[in-house]
Amino acid sequence: MDKKKKFDKIINIKNRKASYEFEFIDKYVAGVVLTGTEIKSIREGKVSLTEAYCYFRRSELFIKQMHIAPYSLASHFNHDAVRERKLLLQKQELKKIENKFAEKGLSIVPIRIFINNKGLAKIEIALSKGKKVHDKRQSIKEKDAKRDLQRMAY
Repeated sequence: MDKKKKFDKIINIKNRKASYEFEFIDKYVAGVVLTGTEIKSIREGKVSLTEAYCYFRRSELFIKQMHIAPYSLASHFNHDAVRERKLLLQKQELKKIENKFAEKGLSIVPIRIFINNKGLAKIEIALSKGKKVHDKRQSIKEKDAKRDLQRMAY
């Protein structure tokens, strides 16, 4: 008998709102510093990136407002759901991102969180620029046209 384990499923949680609100310039994959109960909640898929954003503090990159639900089987040593978490990147990448981030109008947005082949949680972040209202309308038109083409193919 093949028993299904609790953490067998592939974790790939996306921030769909980010692609609508922002235009991505560069993408990076970063590690994240987590506690034991946080990684267990991520493996269960209980993460929300919709309100999350990244910022620099003393040349280190942090993510804020990423909601990881408390682990249901943990005791009183459970984690805080929306605490700041440090992102892990190489120094060259951090300097490159920080220099671009200093430009006016750019922000760092998490796009997705996933678990790699080694079982480590990674966050894909993007250096991005906010879209204007007409850009958002254009992206909606493109999605509708793409959807119509797919319908006609069937």
